[in-house]
Amino acid sequence: MKISLIGAGNVGGLTAMRLAQDNLDEIVLIDIAKGLACGKALDLEDARAALNLDYKIKGTEDFTNIKGSGIIIVTAGLARKPGMTREELLKKNAEITKCICLEIKRLAPEAIVLVVTNPLDLITYLALKNLQFNPKKVFGVGANLDASRFANLIAQELKVSPTEIEACVIGPHGEGMLPLARFTKVKNEPLTKLINSQKIQELAQKTIERGAEVVSLLGSGSAYFAPSAAITEVVSSIVKDKKRTIAVCAYLNGEYGLKDICVGVPCEIGKNGIERIIELDLNSEEKALFLKTASNLKNNLTAL
Repeated sequence: MKISLIGAGNVGGLTAMRLAQDNLDEIVLIDIAKGLACGKALDLEDARAALNLDYKIKGTEDFTNIKGSGIIIVTAGLARKPGMTREELLKKNAEITKCICLEIKRLAPEAIVLVVTNPLDLITYLALKNLQFNPKKVFGVGANLDASRFANLIAQELKVSPTEIEACVIGPHGEGMLPLARFTKVKNEPLTKLINSQKIQELAQKTIERGAEVVSLLGSGSAYFAPSAAITEVVSSIVKDKKRTIAVCAYLNGEYGLKDICVGVPCEIGKNGIERIIELDLNSEEKALFLKTASNLKNNLTAL
């Protein structure tokens, strides 16, 4: 399967590397910045002998190279700067996304499209409306990144391996995300049985603030190691038809009592994209918080 990455910045370039090392077929890296995608592709080619791998990768400035892609990953857009919220990125990145969607619709109408550009939930909705593809084939990657961050912080607190943790985070990829302790398990034990509610709240808040913390420390640009890993997790589940349960930004049309909105929820991911949206049995408090954060998204969609 041909996989195209639109945007060869830190996230796009590192995702290309992870996909190549996972031997995920033919990879095309595209960026309008002259020489950027080509240079990174050549560099990745030169790594093949040292890695003992024979992957195919191409770098280009020409959008027509997305033709025939099975998966298209959109990372193009401005990155957050210190003190900037994801929502402040909306206007510029919305313009960029509209232009990209026109090319995807024209050249690769059968592709599964993964959106990574921030603000994720709003840009995913915008991409879906512009593409007019099946909603199961257009979704955002971000909620599984939030879950990975939550798992990491829990692992540090409990001094266990993050591989022993199944973390659950739903809601927008941003300040409105909801880390759910009740659905998070450590060695198959609910987190609520292992840590008191105050500490859980502290870990949840740290998870919410983690992206901004990384941005402030880097000083220029945003995270890319963990985001690229989150993208690769989703792509691998599609290409290898793993049907794994992964939280992604999905279009809801009645699920969770919400309609015409894109937001992070657990989904079964396979060769067709979103195979199934999984509805968690939220309690009244969790549901109220989820509906509140969804309402805030709806208000932003009106502005969009």
